[in-house]
Amino acid sequence: MSVLSTGTSALLAFQRALGTVSHNVANVNTEGYSRQRVDLEARPGQNVGAGYVGSGVSIQKLQRLADGLNFARQADSSGELGRLKQLSTYADRLDGLFSNSSTGLATPWSNFYGTVKGVVSEPGSSIARGAMLDSADQLAARFRAMDSQLTSMGTESDQRLAAQVDVANQLATEIAKLNEQITTSGSNASPDLIDQRDLRIDKLAALTGAQVVPQDDGALNVFSGGQALVLGARAGKLTLAQDPYRADRKVLSMDTPGGVVKLPSGSLSGEIGGLLEFRERVLDPARADLGRMATAFAVSMNTQNRAGVDYTGAAGADLFSIVPPPVNANALNTGTASFAASITDVSALKGSDVELRFNAGTWSAFRSGTGQALTMTGTGTAASPLVVEGVSLVVSGAAANGDKFTLRPTSEAAGSLQLIQKDPNKIAAASPLTAKIDTTNLGNAKPGTMQVTDATQFASFTTAQIDFIDATHYTIDGGAPQVFTPGQPIAGTSWSMAVDGTPEAGDSFTLSRTPAKSTDNSNARLLAALDDKTVLDGGTMGMTTGLSRITSRIGSDSANAQMNLEAQQVLHDQITAERDSVSGVNLDEEAADMLRYQQAYQAAAQVISAADTMFQTLLGAVRR
Repeated sequence: MSVLSTGTSALLAFQRALGTVSHNVANVNTEGYSRQRVDLEARPGQNVGAGYVGSGVSIQKLQRLADGLNFARQADSSGELGRLKQLSTYADRLDGLFSNSSTGLATPWSNFYGTVKGVVSEPGSSIARGAMLDSADQLAARFRAMDSQLTSMGTESDQRLAAQVDVANQLATEIAKLNEQITTSGSNASPDLIDQRDLRIDKLAALTGAQVVPQDDGALNVFSGGQALVLGARAGKLTLAQDPYRADRKVLSMDTPGGVVKLPSGSLSGEIGGLLEFRERVLDPARADLGRMATAFAVSMNTQNRAGVDYTGAAGADLFSIVPPPVNANALNTGTASFAASITDVSALKGSDVELRFNAGTWSAFRSGTGQALTMTGTGTAASPLVVEGVSLVVSGAAANGDKFTLRPTSEAAGSLQLIQKDPNKIAAASPLTAKIDTTNLGNAKPGTMQVTDATQFASFTTAQIDFIDATHYTIDGGAPQVFTPGQPIAGTSWSMAVDGTPEAGDSFTLSRTPAKSTDNSNARLLAALDDKTVLDGGTMGMTTGLSRITSRIGSDSANAQMNLEAQQVLHDQITAERDSVSGVNLDEEAADMLRYQQAYQAAAQVISAADTMFQTLLGAVRR
């Protein structure tokens, strides 16, 4: 009987081992499967007086071959890889939009200023003026098209974000259920259940990032950015809540028993984190920068065109229209305050969103996202508007303590840019004034740039006489003496004139209105030079340089994201290879194990056969 028992134990053990090998082979291509192995141990021997005789073999345990440290590294890597994939994909598309000559601004920008130079060459040509307006319309249309593309990318990323949040919630729910099944099973939990849980955790990590915390009962808690996504058998729920400042945007939140809680920016990694990072750190700044360029272009062109006179002899008017900066109230505000915003200083424009807060009767400004305090002047009245980063704000209504608003200085500008002047004769190519120098002048002063400062009053202007009493004082049409400051223009009621050189006592200039159909190109030359005029960043950077810098920055962001993605992919492949070396199924190794266990099974069968022969011999002896 001892031989039979020993052989039977071997037969059962090798049968289980063969079943495990078969299970490994069957799951060689199953995602997330970890190789299993049957660990055998000898049964305790029996004391037969002369010593101990072995009693066979038993199955110690079914072992799942996996490395917990490698699993944690894989979860971290999956989160970072997911983040970089989304960031790189969308950043590359954004780079293509700005850098491609068919979709970017460089070509229509260059074409427009080329046609302005055509008006400089032929200020009286209706063909040259018409070409300038056509190219202006095309440039405005390109600004709008690019803004539309950016808006579409934002909508697409938001839709993908919503879809990935649903998937993440489903995975968290499945992980919680598997935690419950595994903890219920205790130490006898199926390795296949553990594989299923680890696979879902890895997929969740790719979406949100994950830090895995093992529990004593066998459960795994999953956190991301400090947020609990899975706690034992309970799953958290991500949701997209309404942005309190913008009706067109959702913000990532966590659904808690106490209500929906907005998650801080950058709290999650993975694909969801990558989508949020693209939206907040790449797309929004790109749209704001594009709007800043559109604003600077429109304001500069309008200001310069108003400074001259058109082909009809009238003061120049605006060529472009652009919407004023929107100011959005927080949905939780209790006051009735609202704002009317306007651009007053292009050189001070930053483009980034500004948060306005009202507390204790005082307005203050902060950079949205970072909370950096910003300088703001004024009281908010029409006579003393609030001014922050080149934007003037007039408050109406009554604000309550704690009310908040978000100022978006340029984010809507590019999409609203329109050419509003369709008449080629309305291009103000000529200087508004013609200046005659008295032949008896002793100084070397000469008239410089002249411009219209008040179109309404300029309509009735005819002539003006400027007489210098001495080098520092002058009169206009015999009026009261005024102080002349070198470098500062002389200002009339509707015009201004710069003075180049140094005047002396008795010098005089006679100013007259530039007539209709003038072929003067003084103001057209100034229009043509606006692309390089330093109107951005406090008057240190021209618009063409600013445009190149936007394209360069977006290209750099895309290249960095791609480079980081490639590096992370190499690291992830290494981690995956390390996992496969421990947990992956090797068919050659399994084939060798199968042959070995098959031979052992056959040998165990022979032991049972021998035991049967012994038993039959014993029975035969008894019968005789």
